Amino acid sequence: MISIALTGGIGAGKSLVAELFADLGAICIDSDQLAREVIERGKPGFDEVIARFGDEILLDGEIDRSKLAAIVFQNADARRDLENIIHPKVRELATKLTSLAGENAVVINEIPLLFETKGQDRFDLVITVEANIEDRRARLLTRGLKGYEIEKRIAAQATREERESISDFVIENDGDVPALERQVLSIWENELRHRIEK
Repeated sequence: MISIALTGGIGAGKSLVAELFADLGAICIDSDQLAREVIERGKPGFDEVIARFGDEILLDGEIDRSKLAAIVFQNADARRDLENIIHPKVRELATKLTSLAGENAVVINEIPLLFETKGQDRFDLVITVEANIEDRRARLLTRGLKGYEIEKRIAAQATREERESISDFVIENDGDVPALERQVLSIWENELRHRIEK
């Protein structure tokens, strides 16, 4: 098995790259999705988040992620507190999912905050997806984020240089989808497939 961390700044295109790797046969684990799951009502993470941030982040009995985001992206201490609740639970769940993969599997963990959490040593390889800042902002605007929200989220993340410093491969997402597909296929064919076929 090869365990790979896929990282990149917000709006760079990590999810699309993960989908392309999945199409080639990789097993992909989305840390953002796991982060949502571990704070669902009925999970221990839910009670811990409410204990820290209060009932005002609730909407119809569930955690309103936009309200929570508004708090943590304005306050570094609040963001650290949330990460200290969520990250260990996400790691535990991701480890369980990885353990279910087959012997020759390529398992890709999509982890936006890999550099920030110093998690790179848990993986055989690290791939970062990068894009110019204008493209990233445009993509985030189409997702419904406001300009000030985008700037706060970008500022809260590691820089491109920091992500590249821990990465084995850099995928540039400044072109069209076929260009992205060619980069993913190149890594798959030239770097990953022969490792699992040994």
